[in-house]
Amino acid sequence: MHFSRRQLLQNTAAGFGSLALASLLADDARASSGSAVSSLLGTPHFPPKAKRVIFLFMKGGPSHMDTFDYKPQLQKDDGKPLPFEKPRVQFAPTSNLLASPWKFKQYGESGISVSELFPHVAECVDDLCIINSLHGTNPAHGGASMKLHTGSDVFVRPSMGAWVTYGLGTENQNLPGFITICPTLAHGGTKNWGSAFLPASVSGTPIGNASQPSDQARVKYVQNARLSLDAQRMQLDLTQSMNREFLETTGPDSELEARIQSFELAFRMQTEMPEALDLESETEATHKLYGIDNETTADFGRQCLMARRFAERGVRFVQITHSNTEVQWDQHGNLRKGHTQNAAEVDLPIAGLLTDLKTRGLLDDTLVLWGGEFGRTPTCQGSGQDGRDHNPEGFTMWMAGAGLKTGIQYGATDEYGYYAVENKVHLHDLHATILHLLGLDHEQLAYRHAGRDFRLTDVAGNVVHDLFA
Repeated sequence: MHFSRRQLLQNTAAGFGSLALASLLADDARASSGSAVSSLLGTPHFPPKAKRVIFLFMKGGPSHMDTFDYKPQLQKDDGKPLPFEKPRVQFAPTSNLLASPWKFKQYGESGISVSELFPHVAECVDDLCIINSLHGTNPAHGGASMKLHTGSDVFVRPSMGAWVTYGLGTENQNLPGFITICPTLAHGGTKNWGSAFLPASVSGTPIGNASQPSDQARVKYVQNARLSLDAQRMQLDLTQSMNREFLETTGPDSELEARIQSFELAFRMQTEMPEALDLESETEATHKLYGIDNETTADFGRQCLMARRFAERGVRFVQITHSNTEVQWDQHGNLRKGHTQNAAEVDLPIAGLLTDLKTRGLLDDTLVLWGGEFGRTPTCQGSGQDGRDHNPEGFTMWMAGAGLKTGIQYGATDEYGYYAVENKVHLHDLHATILHLLGLDHEQLAYRHAGRDFRLTDVAGNVVHDLFA
């Protein structure tokens, strides 16, 4: 049967007002029925310690022995050959040992040694849970970044933020559950925040990218300059009614259901996203706390402040990326200049974020994660005695916030910082631990695709219970 446009509108108009309500009610129905599309408010497997994650991604691979993993023996043996075998697979050749150019000092009641590169974060050291024994499998940026973000360095898999959002949903109907601020478009690019075979609605929503200043970072097309909200609502209701009629004909279709959810979210974001991105509403003292009043720290400071604003508005997973397009953290040469510049850009904003979260009581149920895709070698690269190569064999990341022991260093690398040797933590273990803090069992958070069950930790991963308070 064919309908004219007038007939179609007459036959469907009565249902327009109920479609939005039906969409919201359908979320609960899908949650109870076990549909592939995650619920708006997911149910954890057990009581969570954390409600949300803020991931501070340092793209390029910060040097652990120059930041949070002090190695006195490395300082003593500067210029000497490494007294044991280097890894079988290396990214590039390196020569003798290279001492850290920076001094370390003990801070806080914990007495943890931190490099002079991070004087402001060092003042927060008693709030940190530092893992000095991370290890991965890939010495290349692309593979290592994918491994950190998705758990796989060879296949396209859902990202960590997508898995968290799939398991728990969002606390705010008007904002995405997963937001990535100024993400890099290199070394995996969108795959690092994508949803792969999970529903499209749990994919990360990018705000800007690493090639533009954070004060220009916006969600594309978040507002319609031509149509009013009422007119847009009418258009969307018509489209959604057609989509739902199609579903009734074809049966369940997770991709179409996710698209319907994405359309609804895109409409609702117009009312809240601009306000969430309005940093001018913050006080002058807050801007100073994050370093937004300083040219060096302003760019990353804005990202950190955005992350806090999204976290307090119910966004489940917020990632911010430091990826200085000229320097990054990838110092095969110019280590002194590069790491000095990078640390100066992020140190004060990160300390400001930790302080602000703590002051507002948000650190009690927010998990903060800091680190890059791998560390650096203790051996020197380049003729100028001023560079370090990639090193996934042993490196440092730190966490802070909900459910964690504070003021501790867990695990260790060898006396030079090449290999993780004590209480080793694989990236799968890190993922399992993060999910556990969020109330999710990494072995139960699975999705059937292509005839098998997939999960963030694949068939590995152990929760590091020693990190929990």
